[in-house]
Amino acid sequence: MIIKRDKDIIKCYFEDESGLLGGYADEVIYPESEKEVINFLQDSSSGHAPVTISGGGTGVTGARVPFGGSILATDSLNKIIDIDEKRLIATVQPGVRLSELQIELSKKGLVYLPDPTEPNAFVGGTVSTNASGAKGFKYGPTRNYIKRLKIILSSGDALDIKRGEFFINKGEDISLKFKKRDLKLKIPAYSMPAIKSAAGYYIKDNMDMIDLFIGSEGTLGLITEISLSLGKEPERVMSFFNFFPDEKAALKFVKDAKACNTLSLEYMDENSLNLLRQRHKNIPSDSKAMVYFEEAYKKEDESSITESWMGMLEKHNALTEKSFFADSEKEREKLKEFRHALPEMINEIVKKNKLPKVGTDIAVPEGGFPEMFEFYKERLLYSKIDFVIFGHIGENHMHVNMLPKTEAEFSKSRSIYMDFVKKAVSLGGTISAEHGIGKLKHAYLEAMYGKKGVAEMASLKKSLDPACILGLDNIFPKELLKNTNCH
Repeated sequence: MIIKRDKDIIKCYFEDESGLLGGYADEVIYPESEKEVINFLQDSSSGHAPVTISGGGTGVTGARVPFGGSILATDSLNKIIDIDEKRLIATVQPGVRLSELQIELSKKGLVYLPDPTEPNAFVGGTVSTNASGAKGFKYGPTRNYIKRLKIILSSGDALDIKRGEFFINKGEDISLKFKKRDLKLKIPAYSMPAIKSAAGYYIKDNMDMIDLFIGSEGTLGLITEISLSLGKEPERVMSFFNFFPDEKAALKFVKDAKACNTLSLEYMDENSLNLLRQRHKNIPSDSKAMVYFEEAYKKEDESSITESWMGMLEKHNALTEKSFFADSEKEREKLKEFRHALPEMINEIVKKNKLPKVGTDIAVPEGGFPEMFEFYKERLLYSKIDFVIFGHIGENHMHVNMLPKTEAEFSKSRSIYMDFVKKAVSLGGTISAEHGIGKLKHAYLEAMYGKKGVAEMASLKKSLDPACILGLDNIFPKELLKNTNCH
């Protein structure tokens, strides 16, 4: 086990993409084996020393930012253990980057289907937040592809959970048996929305035990092995960046496109396009919205698929002659650069304004999306605060980014965010669809589940982490654990 206490080394672990400041810790631990993980966690538990599990630093909610104690870095747990081409399963350690995994899979004609947006993310980090990405419209979130997890609890006990072996129900008392003890825990009884969600612990009737740990944000244990289901790489993929003369036309096109078997269905509003025009002069000047989608196909179907999409686009008045199309990997990479330029430019504005952005991760059921979208626009236009709206419109999951220029605007943005949260909850939505809660969204989680629901989460954590040392302040305030008699 490697231990680093040099301030210049450990300070890079005091930040992620959230902008959360003030992190501190005594040391960074780099375990090189499972045995070292067990010994370290047992020692930390006996001394009640806080431990923050650190992934790749790509998260946006401050989950990996420590406030005391030790950092358990997963950088050193970075092996691709096995790729089973026959069973279509890869087994990896948590510190493997998504990009590294996809490169190795591509050599074998395979792909990890959910493909979360950030290629530099650690696989373990994507499991801890149930991450998703542009292809979530067809393939869904990370949860759908986790076949097995090996988890080391803070007590040093190991859980090796395979999907399909152990099912639990809301409000149920269950017992986990280990060599030296039985662990008793009560499953919370709150109800989750029936859409993809990364807001707190996953709880449903007749749920697979493995799902409890997916999206747990480093609060229940350290994941040391992950088995993922894979897919075959599609023969060909075509990508469309389609510009529309007005927002209504784009939204009507999306409604029709949702019935099609696309890989992705993404949206950018007029403000997003105006921002991108600073770098990309070829964006049509008369476009007010953009819809991006990809379609997997076989060579013999290319003409019919292209003709079908063009017909639908023309029906909805898309600026087809000015839109972008790619049917090769090289051309698609150029379009990806275009799409990824928006978050980069937003971050530049944030640095210039010297104030954090206030960005949502809200999703709602299909029937509630038109009302939610209208609510976004009404509140934002009335506020006079700069904003952009983009994201996974196929899943009714938009990222609304407010860009305050003053402290007063920042305060107003936070208030508007809570208005969005309450509206989404009233429509049966989630306050976090893919980013998790971390240390920044406690109030929103309480608005979604109430004090009782969040207290049930704290009680569950205490059962699995009796010393209450892991991921403190992630998901809910650590103060809630004082009422659960941690020992």
